[in-house]
Amino acid sequence: MSGETVRRVGFVGLGSQGAPMAHRIVEAGVPTTLWARRPETLKPFAGTPADTAGSAAELGAACDLACVCVLDDAGVEQVVAGPAGLLEGMRPGGVIAVHSTVHPDTCRRLAVQAAERGVTLIDAPVSGGGPAAEKGSLLVMIGGEDAAVERSRPVFETYGDPVVHLGPVGAGQRAKLINNLLLAANLGVAESAFALARGLDIDPAQLSVVLAHGSGSSFAAGIMRQPDFSLASMAGITGPLLQKDARIVVALAEASGVTAGTVLGAADAALESMGCPR
Repeated sequence: MSGETVRRVGFVGLGSQGAPMAHRIVEAGVPTTLWARRPETLKPFAGTPADTAGSAAELGAACDLACVCVLDDAGVEQVVAGPAGLLEGMRPGGVIAVHSTVHPDTCRRLAVQAAERGVTLIDAPVSGGGPAAEKGSLLVMIGGEDAAVERSRPVFETYGDPVVHLGPVGAGQRAKLINNLLLAANLGVAESAFALARGLDIDPAQLSVVLAHGSGSSFAAGIMRQPDFSLASMAGITGPLLQKDARIVVALAEASGVTAGTVLGAADAALESMGCPR
């Protein structure tokens, strides 16, 4: 089956990120089966052609490509290789795509387990959030075997543009983690810039207009909001996620004997500000 067109997609993880991705697949006319650990997340799909499965294993048995978009490493492990997980149901030749942002070693370890059953696992974390998924403009970063990646690409392109193949399993995760570390660093620098503006009697709200059109523009500066143009409003959700990713990147760098450099110091400033020190 490795060279065939994907005939049916399975999707697990219908949260704020996964739900619009799954909707794009369904709207593209691709036969789709859904399963959710939280059944209430299936309700928005009630009026669509999507089928539902009673377990991840049942979903795996129904599809050629299973997309996983759950929160963390433990969730990915459970869905893929746990009791009644995807690997219990998937046929040889199937592909599992991990869209979650997790440790590269998690994907490599699960890829070995999948290969023992004749299934190929690739990692394909995404960036852009739900709004980008709705527009079909998610950045999809892939690590895995060429054949499995190319077979899956038409499905990824229903919600992703660009879709970038970075190397073997784990490469997509490493790229996503560096992306997130740089986001944290840019947030730290942007917060510092707005604080400097206040100290120099510049209205941060007016500075945000300048930065939106000037050479100092950045995505991070653009998402800083009134009234205080600080990271306080992002501390609850964004902080812990960026903290997790920064810790993984540092562990990978240390294991490889690589120095993270300036980006880590700026990221640490943002994490400290959000009350989530590395």
